[in-house]
Amino acid sequence: MQICLTDFHPSAVEDLGAAFSGTNPAGDRLCVNSYYFELNGRPILPVSGELHFSRLDPIWWEDELIKMRMGGVNIVSTYVFWNHIEEEEGTFDFSGRRNLRAFVRLCAKHGLYVILRIGPFAHGEARNGGLPDWLYGKPYEVRTTQPGFMACVKRLYSHIAGQVSGLFFRDGGPIIALQLDNEYMHAGAVWEMTTGISNEWVHAGHEGETYLIALRDTALECGMCPVFFTSTAWGGAAYSDQILPLWGGYAYRPWLFYSHSGEHPATEEYVYEDYHHNGVSYADDFTPLYAPQSRPYACCEMGGGMMCCYYYRFRYPYKSVDALANIKLGSGCNFVGYYMFHGGTNPLGIHGGYLNESQVTKISYDYQAALGESGQVRESYRRLKSLHYFLRSFGDRLAPMETVLPDGASRIDPRDTDTLRFAVRTDGHSGFLFVNNFQDHAEMPARVHDHVCVQTRDGAFTYDISLAPGENAVLPFRFDVNGICLLHAQAQPLLRTAVQGRTVFVFMVPDGMDGSFAFEEGTMVTGDEKSFTVRKGERSAEIIVVNREEADRLFLLRDGSLVLTSSALLEDEKGLLRLETTQEENTVLCYPPSRLEDADATVRLEDQGPFGAYLVRAVSCTVPLRVEPAAPFRYLIHLQDGPLAGCKHARLRIRYRGDTAMLFLGNRMISDNFCNGDVWETSLMEHRAELAQPLVLKITPVRKGSHVNVESAMAARNEEVKENIAELLDVQVQCVYEIRLYGGEKHA
Repeated sequence: MQICLTDFHPSAVEDLGAAFSGTNPAGDRLCVNSYYFELNGRPILPVSGELHFSRLDPIWWEDELIKMRMGGVNIVSTYVFWNHIEEEEGTFDFSGRRNLRAFVRLCAKHGLYVILRIGPFAHGEARNGGLPDWLYGKPYEVRTTQPGFMACVKRLYSHIAGQVSGLFFRDGGPIIALQLDNEYMHAGAVWEMTTGISNEWVHAGHEGETYLIALRDTALECGMCPVFFTSTAWGGAAYSDQILPLWGGYAYRPWLFYSHSGEHPATEEYVYEDYHHNGVSYADDFTPLYAPQSRPYACCEMGGGMMCCYYYRFRYPYKSVDALANIKLGSGCNFVGYYMFHGGTNPLGIHGGYLNESQVTKISYDYQAALGESGQVRESYRRLKSLHYFLRSFGDRLAPMETVLPDGASRIDPRDTDTLRFAVRTDGHSGFLFVNNFQDHAEMPARVHDHVCVQTRDGAFTYDISLAPGENAVLPFRFDVNGICLLHAQAQPLLRTAVQGRTVFVFMVPDGMDGSFAFEEGTMVTGDEKSFTVRKGERSAEIIVVNREEADRLFLLRDGSLVLTSSALLEDEKGLLRLETTQEENTVLCYPPSRLEDADATVRLEDQGPFGAYLVRAVSCTVPLRVEPAAPFRYLIHLQDGPLAGCKHARLRIRYRGDTAMLFLGNRMISDNFCNGDVWETSLMEHRAELAQPLVLKITPVRKGSHVNVESAMAARNEEVKENIAELLDVQVQCVYEIRLYGGEKHA
């Protein structure tokens, strides 16, 4: 297999003008050109993660935002659900978990930019797509420029503007963009008050650019002035050249089964495309209403997880997330955005009603996301972190590079598990080879010694690709290592940092690869395969090589040092370093090796390669419980001995067989679940003051041979079931500990 770059010529990059640029009081200029984003004239490749502020208890906002930043996210995207803040007409609620201003200010505190998705329509599996119920009975149509609806939108936007006044980029704040009406002219949602009867839908819209511009002008009139506006572009959605179009991609699609069950097909999401050059044909549904080279290919909704719907239950494969990011980047993406990055929990309505849509669980919006609804750190978070650190360190190199595909790459059948999937991004001299060995709804074999010849004007070289099933890689060629040319490597650049006056590059060897390096002639290499120094003349750099498992545990700190832990690591803006863990004993590695020697509660162990090793212990905490059968498929769960004392966090972990399950406290549902065979986890800490009373668990069984008898007199109906399948298998409380390593300013 080969890919030829000898005829490559870079495309012209055009300024998009005032509608896509802004300057803050410090003089920082953020802008979007026709291919990538720039900050103060330097290319950047931003990473956005979705977290819905009103779907998370505010006691967790700050730490979860820190986790996102530690995971390499630098932009937080959040919906402002209209029915969360104006459930009753004319009455707005921005208190508690709806406190938008407090949330945005926390983002600013931790150096995170913000994209507000202000609607009016959101979807997001919210009731009516986020529209309040009271709009249903109005004498005008929603999602139109009819005066009655636009008056309501103006009132909504005015209240949002009041919450975020002074927090836009131009004011020195973090808000850089506003997204207008989600999936306009592509998707609607069921009016939930008609679900199960007529199933009447909020329509998708029909006024095109006219409606989007009306929303933009209304937002500006209300005082909301972002660097740029955005809209979703997929599925024939409306487009305006004054608004940045954003894309996405989901390989796990519950909406295929909203009315029936069935087999999910393998999708085209894991096949490389060229999304930025004009005149290209596509194997998927990329159908832009603009010339692709006139706008960057940017994504706001890459599947960072997925919810189960009633007719489609599945365990989300976490390796799919960074594999999708690899595909998008290799296909020309210059803005990475995940939906969702952090799961959440739907608030109750003011009258106790549920604010979600009917196809999903009523309370839980965990979404199997990289960070779960109660702060769980998942494999996808760990794997994405490595890719995000790469973009933080080398995004300025990658962003201007263009996609070049080998012949036939975009025509690979998703069911084809034999053909190696790869693409190149290049500037004509240097670049990166993107390789993917993951496919949704299919099993990929190990790749063993696949040869890829890259032909450039400077000569040709060959990669010998071996890659484990489900793995992906970004491999460099003619890569600048502090002035020394790395010709090519069987390892992925992870990050560049400066530690104690030394320039350090970290590379990750993907599973299955050999980790070899080839430097330019005359380069001296000293050290071993895990840590070595390269020198040529007066130029030098230290290189640390980690495997995938080590990369998954690696965190980059503000001072440039590195910490490896299997738990969550949190570092605040002052350098306070904390470990959030479910383990009583934790081994923590660091570079430089002495980085944690002054830390609290640590014991120095024998060094592991270039890393210092430390043992960190938490004070043990157990929460005994007693489960009492109360009625068929109903159980009382009693927490004992001072519930949750000593825990930072506590999750109830339930294993069961059945159809669905609900958890009640008092007479209020606090969580629910569609059984997919995985452990159901739900947070207890928000309810700590009420846990003297028992929890009630209700399991709805799978009903076999169910039949509703309607043949009796007096319109009576009676369900007759041959077999009920439901069983509670196990219930435990998982304690989450917080260990303060040290408080940062004296160690900064």
